[in-house]
Amino acid sequence: MTAPDPSFVSFPTRLAPITVPIALGDRSYDIRIGAGLLDDPATWQGLPRASLATIVSNVTVAPLYAERLAAALAPHYGRVLRIDLPDGEAHKDWQTLDLIFDRLLAEGADRKTVLFALGGGVVGDVTGFAAASYMRGVPFVQVPTTLLAQVDSSVGGKTAINHPRGKNMIGAFYQPLRVLCDLGVLGTLSDRELSAGLAEVIKYGPIADEAFLGWIEDNLAALLARDPRALAHAVRRSCEIKAWVVGQDERESGLRAILNFGHTFGHAIEAGLGYGEWLHGEGVGCGMVMASDLSVRLGLMPPAFLDRMVRIVERARLPVRGPALGADRYLELMRIDKKSEGGEIRFVLIESLGRAVMRPAPDEAVRATLAAHTG
Repeated sequence: MTAPDPSFVSFPTRLAPITVPIALGDRSYDIRIGAGLLDDPATWQGLPRASLATIVSNVTVAPLYAERLAAALAPHYGRVLRIDLPDGEAHKDWQTLDLIFDRLLAEGADRKTVLFALGGGVVGDVTGFAAASYMRGVPFVQVPTTLLAQVDSSVGGKTAINHPRGKNMIGAFYQPLRVLCDLGVLGTLSDRELSAGLAEVIKYGPIADEAFLGWIEDNLAALLARDPRALAHAVRRSCEIKAWVVGQDERESGLRAILNFGHTFGHAIEAGLGYGEWLHGEGVGCGMVMASDLSVRLGLMPPAFLDRMVRIVERARLPVRGPALGADRYLELMRIDKKSEGGEIRFVLIESLGRAVMRPAPDEAVRATLAAHTG
């Protein structure tokens, strides 16, 4: 089934909201999922009031949704400021972060100023890092506008910018006050961005929920066609799994690392290409194929698992072969990965459907995987 042009995708005005809690003690918060949340006054109840609210977005998303968000926030804040960042992974850096700081300082933002991250993963990560750093911490709310951000990057408090030598290497753990996933905004995603988001949905099956993987396979056509109820279930189940994992391991000292299935290879692709050529989800999709291959090579999974992952990633319209960076370059980049210890690369691998492990792999096995799935 061919996904419709985004301009012709319509969602119900309202879809009964779903709440998924993140249990982190005094840092606990809710993920709210539904259609029409941006315009629902109940969405904004219970958030702290301040003299200034700041919407941080980008030049692509802001023209679509910033005015609606500003109108919703206006009754609750003395002023609503807007900061529009350049769009794209290539701008997830110090220079873009400073654009936020410069404007906050120029406008006299204080410690009670609330930042609202309106955009995809880049906007959410950069805004969260700015919130964690400005005056040593100000409150912020995630308003993700991509599928990838709704099911992954907006949830769990990871904030970061990229460094030329590695992705997300500079950042902080800093939880939002709330995550608001308005499914209606997914209607304006490009087909490519939608597929990129599906990569992060797919990953939850192999690492935590075999039944969910089967559901994704059965419902991929509906997801690609942006069926609202299929998307609602995908976002909800993804958030439930991530909420459970983050609740067990907020700062990625152990269990949370399983959420990086496919990311070690994927981040190497992104960094090796200089960011921006491949979307993050495209790198993750291809990285899951590589990690599945490595799981088979190390005897953890049967060959049929790799075949299954190749099929589902291909059906999601994601790449299954990485760029020809050369095995040495891949290994160099992966040794900078945050999960590496003492220069030893640690991969998230699957040992049974619904169960992931993190372990090193011999270089020769990694090279064999790269030879089979790059170029």
